[in-house]
Amino acid sequence: MANVVRAALVQATWTGDTESMVAKHEEHAREAARQGAKIIGFQEVFNAPYFCQVQEPEHYRWAEPVPDGPTVRRMQDLARETGMVVVVPVFEVEQSGFYYNTAVVIDADGSVLGIYRKHHIPQVKGFWEKYYFRPGNVGWPVFDTAVGRIGVYICYDRHFPEGWRQLGLNGAQLVYNPSATSRGLSAYLWQLEQPAAAVANEYFVAAINRVGQEEYGDNDFYGTSYFVDPRGQFVGEPASDKAEELVVRDLDFGLIDEVRQQWAFYRDRRPDAYEGLVEP
Repeated sequence: MANVVRAALVQATWTGDTESMVAKHEEHAREAARQGAKIIGFQEVFNAPYFCQVQEPEHYRWAEPVPDGPTVRRMQDLARETGMVVVVPVFEVEQSGFYYNTAVVIDADGSVLGIYRKHHIPQVKGFWEKYYFRPGNVGWPVFDTAVGRIGVYICYDRHFPEGWRQLGLNGAQLVYNPSATSRGLSAYLWQLEQPAAAVANEYFVAAINRVGQEEYGDNDFYGTSYFVDPRGQFVGEPASDKAEELVVRDLDFGLIDEVRQQWAFYRDRRPDAYEGLVEP
């Protein structure tokens, strides 16, 4: 397995319908593949608007089964076509009344390796997610892919350090963090939390945010998506805060071992002293 992985992410504006949104992401993926990328990830609930700005039952229409829904099947075809690993965030319906904010990890041969379901569900103005989603219940999986060990942590999850750490303990080399976060709410935190998580857990993070305003509310999604390395340094410049963008970067996974040997955070953990962290 190559030490250097060429990775991609997409921050996108909402097109107005699922068909054109999915088609646009397919074209971004094909362009990433032309640039030599071997893995790509999309933003939170990538094939829909961020409907959680409102609480209306009509928006359950965006949900579909995983892995047998139309979007995931189409992304499997895309993975086979491009030879890339694809991280696909969607609104999942497991059965009637059971809905999740989910990311599907598809290997480069088109096989579905598994899912991650968002653990931490916000319920604040402009982010009424508890109306739609149950809390995640599949743990903190890390997937052995064609490019390495990949984890996922979704949007609001990023404020909770425990999941970042569990993904590291489970062997993640790169964690995709698909998001939908607005300028007034969290811009100050955006370039602070994920680099800090990358440092604390000594792996790469791909931070993806939507960009632009959509029809269901006033949230101004500010993009600035980026890759950050285990030293907390941006890999290239963050993306625009106003425009759609495909970001392709080379990630040297050899840096993970180098940093872990130098800083030795995993060696010096004290799980025997942390019992109070999980008390109710």
